[in-house]
Amino acid sequence: MSFADYTRQSLQVYQDVLNSNTLHQRLDKAIDVTVHALKTGRPLLVCGNGGSASDAQHIAGELVGRYLKERQALNVICLSDNPVILTALGNDYGYETVFSRQVEAYGQEGGVLMGLSTSGNSPNVIRAFEQAKKQSMTTIALTGKGGGRLEPLTDVLLDMPSTITPHIQQAHILFYHYYCEQVERAFSGGSANFGS
Repeated sequence: MSFADYTRQSLQVYQDVLNSNTLHQRLDKAIDVTVHALKTGRPLLVCGNGGSASDAQHIAGELVGRYLKERQALNVICLSDNPVILTALGNDYGYETVFSRQVEAYGQEGGVLMGLSTSGNSPNVIRAFEQAKKQSMTTIALTGKGGGRLEPLTDVLLDMPSTITPHIQQAHILFYHYYCEQVERAFSGGSANFGS
């Protein structure tokens, strides 16, 4: 496949996203529930594996730090950040528990758990969502088409219209950059200043 063909495939996913009013409405809902949780003192927890772990870190970094505007730091925890916790839980309880145990520790009723899984079938993300439900948290999933096994556990499903992992991940970046901009806007007042 040439780079031009790869780019055309990527652009088709973006075009499908652009044409999906359902995804736009769900993204707005994800922003609203996150802002409400953070404004009422509840945390946003974020998790994922591999490339999705780095995306989870990216989201937390933008919201604890700054995306585009100066404002207060936000209560966002990336569950893949602490290697001591991850390796202890993986060794003592099994890798499928590395996020759910942290949800049990850090999650609060009324808080939000966001999980990223291109397949929607990552066992440790599924376990985390199950735990979040026990704690009356809102769940947001960024997945590929259909949502996989996460779909029935998810309050807000952001399933990208693709089954190709790199294209799903590229669309996830588009979604969470907009998500971070809008969440930040709710805490800084006014509009974000792109390009400054």
